[in-house]
Amino acid sequence: MEWIVLIIVGLIAGTFGSLLGLGGGIIVVPALLILSTTLGVLAGITPQVAVGTSLLIMIFTGLSSTLAYMKQGKVDYKSGLLFFCGSGPGALVGVWLNRFLEVEPFMIYFGIFMIIVSAVLFIRPYLKPRPLSEKGMKYTYIDELGKERVYGYRPILAIMIAFFVGMLSGLFGIGGGSLMVPAMIILFHFPPHMAVATSMFMILLSALTSSISHIVLGNVNWLYALALIPGAYIGGIAGAAINRRLSGNALLLALRIFLIIAAIRLIYQGMSGA
Repeated sequence: MEWIVLIIVGLIAGTFGSLLGLGGGIIVVPALLILSTTLGVLAGITPQVAVGTSLLIMIFTGLSSTLAYMKQGKVDYKSGLLFFCGSGPGALVGVWLNRFLEVEPFMIYFGIFMIIVSAVLFIRPYLKPRPLSEKGMKYTYIDELGKERVYGYRPILAIMIAFFVGMLSGLFGIGGGSLMVPAMIILFHFPPHMAVATSMFMILLSALTSSISHIVLGNVNWLYALALIPGAYIGGIAGAAINRRLSGNALLLALRIFLIIAAIRLIYQGMSGA
């Protein structure tokens, strides 16, 4: 029964991660830490193992969802590779910083971070894109009404933002899409569906980089990973399919509620040691 719970966690994380371009780590890491008090198989799990295992899982979520988005023609490969130039090194810095975190402080920091992410997801629909800079790289696309739209970015700014996102990914075991997707939409004028798809492509590359580092450091529990991977892979495909058909507003609301509840629980555990 305990292993079935982990499969379900992987499925939920993969679905939400792929649907919203988050990667899924924002669900896997707090789930592992919170469930460690009730599931015997997770007893004594450290932040490093939770993060390292989460990043390994995101390879499969990123792979399945990226393949699905590739078939839909929504992935901007050039932009994804450019963002990875920042997120890749950033992820390695995050892995290095993760080594110094202990359980209770990690729970508190991660809980606070989850509240911030929830706030970002809440205000994202109400934020209007900033005027597009005249400098930098520009691309065009045809929207659902057949009208030509333009998006673009200054490479240096894009790499700097991606570096920060990658560092948080390596530190907390998240995909980074919770921050990268809003930045792509608001600052760079990406179409929302393309932003999600390109974010998952970048997350796949970043997860490969940071998970290898965590494997070398011995921060991956392979039994947990084997239980989480099937659900995460299937969830990645399911999330991409749902993204194609729905706006995802109802699921986004559910995710916000989950993040706030889980954040409060993590902060309580971290402060009380319970």
